[in-house]
Amino acid sequence: MLAARRSLKLAGIALAASAMVLTGCAGGSSSGDNSSKHGADKSPIRIGSTLALTGPLAPTAIIHKVAGEQFVKQLNANGGLLGRPVEWIVRDDESSPETSASLYERLITQDKVDLIVGPYGTANISASMQVAQRHDMVFIHNSGTLVYAYTYKNQFPLYASGIKASQTGAETVFDAYASAPNPPKTVGFVVSKFPATNYLVYGHDGTPGALQVAKTKGLNVVLNVQYDVGNTDWSSIAQRVKDANPDLLFMGATGADGVGLLAALQQQGWTPRHQFYQFPAPGPMLGAGKIADGATTVTMFEPYEPYLSNTGAQDLVKLYPPAAKVAGIQYTVPDIQAALAWAQWQTLVAGVEGCKCLDQDKIAQTLEDTTVHTVLGDINFDPAQHNYYGDLSAIKQIQDGKWVVVYPKDKASNGATIR
Repeated sequence: MLAARRSLKLAGIALAASAMVLTGCAGGSSSGDNSSKHGADKSPIRIGSTLALTGPLAPTAIIHKVAGEQFVKQLNANGGLLGRPVEWIVRDDESSPETSASLYERLITQDKVDLIVGPYGTANISASMQVAQRHDMVFIHNSGTLVYAYTYKNQFPLYASGIKASQTGAETVFDAYASAPNPPKTVGFVVSKFPATNYLVYGHDGTPGALQVAKTKGLNVVLNVQYDVGNTDWSSIAQRVKDANPDLLFMGATGADGVGLLAALQQQGWTPRHQFYQFPAPGPMLGAGKIADGATTVTMFEPYEPYLSNTGAQDLVKLYPPAAKVAGIQYTVPDIQAALAWAQWQTLVAGVEGCKCLDQDKIAQTLEDTTVHTVLGDINFDPAQHNYYGDLSAIKQIQDGKWVVVYPKDKASNGATIR
């Protein structure tokens, strides 16, 4: 990183107040209000964003909404930002990158919010980041994985995948399965055309993805099929999976896609021996029943040690579950998605409180020069790596009706191992 880092011990004060209307933010570093100099100003600091409240990304985006609401509620209970209350204005982008981008344009140019935070989903993040860059806005996002494309200097990613995400993440997955009692020898890929899943499976510009990593790990690739985002008919894909009969089903999927494929496989009478899903909605996957037993995915936070010692983890674990239950979320345990949302807001607070200002460039510089303490751990954004900062991936698995971390050993739940 650059410069000696200051350490900002900002507690994990809690996220976003309400999911309502789209608004806009005063763009660029010219909007450099400093509330320490304008102590009489008690008007709300308005923070705008979009979330996929409808569409195929909604089963996961609702987690970000609930976590955000709880963060902002607690933030305001503790005095807000710069001594001013915070108002979170969020619009439904309908899981559409185009809609997300147009709504951020409106947030910035018409509604003139003071700050923005990113949406959920790589495609929406990529589209809205272009808007943020055009207006010189700090853009903190929670789940964008197109690391090679994110060259905007004032973007700050919270998804801890490292600069070679397609390679290092896949290595973690296959190393975990190599430690299983009966490790797979063949693998079949079923991949959404969603940008993040495509990149993570197929790689980019010399950096291998999961398909190539599988081969280097000695696995025989027996299936490679792609499907459109929003697909609902899984019968033909299920037949191809059954015919290929892979030891490991590797699904580059988002939301409830994996549940849809499992239901179709169940109708075909085929049960995966090993199964991995890239970005599943954890509740629906857990609720898929016996056929989902043994399913794995990536995590970066779970509600126990060593994660509970991270800044703000206790607040997240206390506040998220009851709010998630009220919102009708099936799986109320705070895991990677809730933690990414929480860390996104912790990072915004660190930048604003660190510079004591709303100046976009000063917030960005503060984040570059500061160790930011989050529920994911301590983050040092690295400008030399597009502000990514390392791969914190762990693997969790459904065992006996519960998600448990199984790899690596130092993060495993009570000594659990992959099956």
